[in-house]
Order: sequence, then structure tokens, then C-alpha cells
Amino acid sequence: MAGMFTWDDLRHLIAVSRHGSTLAAARALGVNQSTVHRRIAELERQVGLALVRRQTAGYRLSELGEALIDEVLAVEGAVDALVRRIEALKRDLTGTIRLTCPEPTVPRIAASGLLDRFHARHPGLTVSFVTSDRYLDLTAGEADVAFRSGEPVDERLVGRKICDSVWAIYASQAYVQQHGRPATLADLREHRLIGFDGIMQNHRVATWLPRAVPDATIVSRNSSMLGVVSAVKAGVGIAPLPTTLGDAEETLVQVLPPVPELTRAWYVLTPAALRKSPRIAAFVDCVLDDVAALRAALVG
Repeated sequence: MAGMFTWDDLRHLIAVSRHGSTLAAARALGVNQSTVHRRIAELERQVGLALVRRQTAGYRLSELGEALIDEVLAVEGAVDALVRRIEALKRDLTGTIRLTCPEPTVPRIAASGLLDRFHARHPGLTVSFVTSDRYLDLTAGEADVAFRSGEPVDERLVGRKICDSVWAIYASQAYVQQHGRPATLADLREHRLIGFDGIMQNHRVATWLPRAVPDATIVSRNSSMLGVVSAVKAGVGIAPLPTTLGDAEETLVQVLPPVPELTRAWYVLTPAALRKSPRIAAFVDCVLDDVAALRAALVG
């Protein structure tokens, strides 16, 4: 009989069985008496059995209704257990959310107060950073949530745009004093540049640089953004950097303005299969409620 009736049909039968009349059952269920009559009649039609019998003192189950009532009550018990379990999951949020993001953004996110406010709202949950200069595979379980720049290409991920990631060209003050300041992208051919290597070699900035400056003099290469920032600060050469990082360094100068070709959107992403799990839903919802703090952490 699977699919022949709903739980709502059965609870009207249970109410009549317990209270002995359709009027008392209606009061217990918070509906009118005609609704109880209609639902019982529909249930009997669907199963093809007479389940109740009217007597002078009210209603009682028929012999067929009595034969089925234990199984019906078992359904009630299962539904009640399910409701209790759902409510428990909502109340008892515990565990760890593994958050992946570029390493340079970790201290900025921590300083934003976003995680403190999340922990205050959900003290049973903790956030653990999983940092990497490569994009971790969320669907393979390498992390639960990502703050990531670039349009999502995996249809198994869901999320929301937070803001734009903007890149400009930076040099140290000491470098500018010694070698001068480029006025255009073409002028970069006369300067010492820092390139990208290792897991950064497929990053959009690594593929853009040789196209924008085909005769560039690359004096150093690095496989991490923090390494590139350190090299620029040391005066080794000039490099494209996210404005969030470049503008935060007092010794660096933005020698050329933001490059439109390098602008990408920042997203908060999670696997679709995880989005409705209580701990992930709690974190993502908190982030979206506090999006101004995250935007400030990611782009200043």
C-alpha cells in the first residue's frame, strides 16, 4: 500500500481511535469535525477497507481497523522519532567545519571577527583552516567550505558571490628609488619581474604575465603568493599582487593600476551534498549574514 496514503491520513484515524468521536478527534488535531470525517473516508477509500464504525456512544475502530492499528501506531512512533532527531540536530550542532582559502587571507579572516561571532552563535562548532595555494577538491572531501576566487566550474558546488578580487602591479619603495617606476605595462619590459612557478604556474596571473609582457626579464619565480609578496618587499622585482595584499604592505607601492583581465569574483562554495547538513548550513548562513566582514577580509 506504499504511496496510497500519507501520514496525515493516518493521524486522523489514530485520533478517532484514541478519543472515541470525530468531534473530540477534531479538537485534539485542531481541525473541524468535517475534516476528520473527510480524511477518514478518504483513507478508507484508498485502502479499500472500512476502518471505523459508528456506534451510539461514538466512533470505534472496526475489526479491520483493530487489525491494523498496531502498525499505524508504529508509524506514529517512527514519525515522532524522526521529528525529535531533526530537532536534536538543529539544537545540538557540534563538530568541525574545514574551511579552505588562500593562506594570505587567513589572518585577515581571523581578525575580521567573523569566526568569533560564528562561535558565539554556535559554541559547539569549530572552524579549522585548510590552507593551500591550489584549489582543494571539495567534492572529494578535502575540505567542507571554500572562500575562492574565480567562477565555479564544478556543477556539484553551490555558493554565493561575495565580492571581486582585484589585482594591480606592485614594487617596493626601495626598488622604485633604485630602478624607477614603470608608467605602462609596456615599460615592464625594462624592469625586473617576479614570476610564478610550481602549483602557481596555472594560475591566471601566471598565464597573463607572459602575454602582457612577452619580453619580460624574470629574475625570480615563486610557488606561493606569500613568497611573491616577500620577494617584492625585498626589492627583488615587480609583480602583480591582489590589492588586498599589496595595499596592506607599507613598504610597497602600486606602480600600475588594477588589471581588468585579472579581476575575478570571490565566492563562498560548498558541495551541494553538504549544503543542508546542519553544521555546514549553520556556517554558510552565518557567513551570508555577516558578508560585510568577509568582504572586508578578502578585499579590504
